[in-house]
Amino acid sequence: MIVYRLSKTKFAGDLSGKGAEISGGRWNSKGVATVYTSESRALATTEIAVHSSLANIPLDYNIITIEIPDNFIFEPNLSDLPADWSDIPPRLASQHFGDRFIHENRYLAMKIPSAVVVGDFNFIINPHHKDINLVKIISISPFSFDKRLFK
Repeated sequence: MIVYRLSKTKFAGDLSGKGAEISGGRWNSKGVATVYTSESRALATTEIAVHSSLANIPLDYNIITIEIPDNFIFEPNLSDLPADWSDIPPRLASQHFGDRFIHENRYLAMKIPSAVVVGDFNFIINPHHKDINLVKIISISPFSFDKRLFK
C-alpha cells in the first residue's frame, strides 16, 4: 500500500511517531507514538489544512511517499469504531481505540476513516511494531500548499 505524509522538512525522514506522541491526535493519546499517513496526497493536504490557521500558510513542508506491506494492515469494521470517533475535537474513545491498537502490537498499520473527507482513509503506522523495518520511504519531495486553501 502506498501512503502519503506531509511533514516539516526537518522531520521528513522520521517515522518514530514522536510528533504524535507529544501532541496526541484523533487516534492516539499524548504519550503514545504513532505515525499518521493518508491514502492520497489530497487527503494528506486536507488533513494539514484543517489543523492550520487560515492566516498562516504552512511552509517548509515535504510530501513523503511511504510503502506499507498490504498484509500487515489491520482494517477494523466501521461498526467496531467508537460511535463518536469523528467528533471534533476528538474524543477519548477514539484515542483509546488507537492506543489499544498500538499497545497490542499485532499489526504494523491500521486503516481508519478520515473525519475530514468522508469516504477516504488514513493509515496509522505503529513505529514500535517488530516489522517497522518493512515500512519504506519511497521518496521525499518539497511541497507547497496552494495559497487559496488559506485565504
